[in-house]
Amino acid sequence: MNAVEIKDNSFLRQFETSVEGQLAKIEYSSQERKVFLTKLVIPEGITKTDFKEDFIKSVLHHIQDQNLRVVPTSPQIAGFLRKNRQYKEMLPVGIRI
Repeated sequence: MNAVEIKDNSFLRQFETSVEGQLAKIEYSSQERKVFLTKLVIPEGITKTDFKEDFIKSVLHHIQDQNLRVVPTSPQIAGFLRKNRQYKEMLPVGIRI
């Protein structure tokens, strides 16, 4: 994994990073000890291979470092978690994807 430097923009409730001069973001909302990842926005024309996966992994590691649970409401992020079962323990009890 290539670590992606992310910024938690709590005012806009999104994790952000700059890629090829453009802004990629994952929008979120938080409630209690859970972070709901609601929308993934990757600019069109990004040529970096595996950028999307590296970005999601970096955000998940940031959330994990804060001992929070993650609820993927974005289909793209839920699909990523389905393929990468090592992040399964980050899901709240009773949530299956």
